[in-house]
Amino acid sequence: MRTYHDHVNDIDAWVWWLIGAAALGIPLVMTAMPEFGMLAVGAVAGAILAGLGFGVVVQVLAFVVVSVALIGVVRPIAARHSAQRPRLATGVEALKGKQAVVTERVDGSGGRIKLAGEVWSARALDVDRAYEVGQEVDVVEIEGATAIVI
Repeated sequence: MRTYHDHVNDIDAWVWWLIGAAALGIPLVMTAMPEFGMLAVGAVAGAILAGLGFGVVVQVLAFVVVSVALIGVVRPIAARHSAQRPRLATGVEALKGKQAVVTERVDGSGGRIKLAGEVWSARALDVDRAYEVGQEVDVVEIEGATAIVI
């Protein structure tokens, strides 16, 4: 038969597990490392089993199994998902691949184009090629303040 003292210890155990889960949630927010969140979920699993009256060994096993399973399964899925997400090009990177209009003859030594509403210095990628005023060109690279076009 369980005594009052045993019951108080059970309640204390689940409270400690929840405190541990909250403590693991703090570095999750501060460092944006999802592993801390997965450990926090493992601690919640331990708290649930403590609340149901299971012993410390079962609680710790639940914490370890849930945490390791989440880290082993969720983390690779998340890594794969973030690797597939296209990067947002900004600044000069966003100009690569854009079309521009020649405003002053462009050849291997220089010229001018209108790119994204602004006039840019430009140079032909192929030094033997020239582009005339009004012709559309594609920006393949930005070197300093000069657009390299084809």
